Amino acid sequence: MTVPVHLLFVCVHNAGRSQMAAAFARVLGGGRVEVWSGGSAPGDAVHPVVREAMREVGIDLSAVAPRRLDEAQVRAADVVVTMGCGDACPIFPGKRYEDWKVQDPKGLPLEQVRAIRDDVRDRVRRLLDDLLGGPAAR
Repeated sequence: MTVPVHLLFVCVHNAGRSQMAAAFARVLGGGRVEVWSGGSAPGDAVHPVVREAMREVGIDLSAVAPRRLDEAQVRAADVVVTMGCGDACPIFPGKRYEDWKVQDPKGLPLEQVRAIRDDVRDRVRRLLDDLLGGPAAR
């Protein structure tokens, strides 16, 4: 892929999984990726427990807010990663789509959200390794 690679992470409320994935992609991508996230039915705020779990690994999501999925970003993305948005996510020919089966962190205790966070981080690393042709920042 050419640099920068454009990534879009999508979940229903854009308040948990997609926010974690986008944050990890920004950090681990080292400036080699442009990252967006969105939701088919955006929530009011990023889940507090998600903010806490990400703060534990040095990522501050306090200034991040859920956003509506932008069709222009879907068209511009090289890779679209969906996490539970089902048929609400638009599909365009010629795009690489991945559907990650990741549990929704909404309402879960911090201990379980940590496991989801770590799973999302590992998936983002693998995706970046594949797209960028080498290990992502560790």
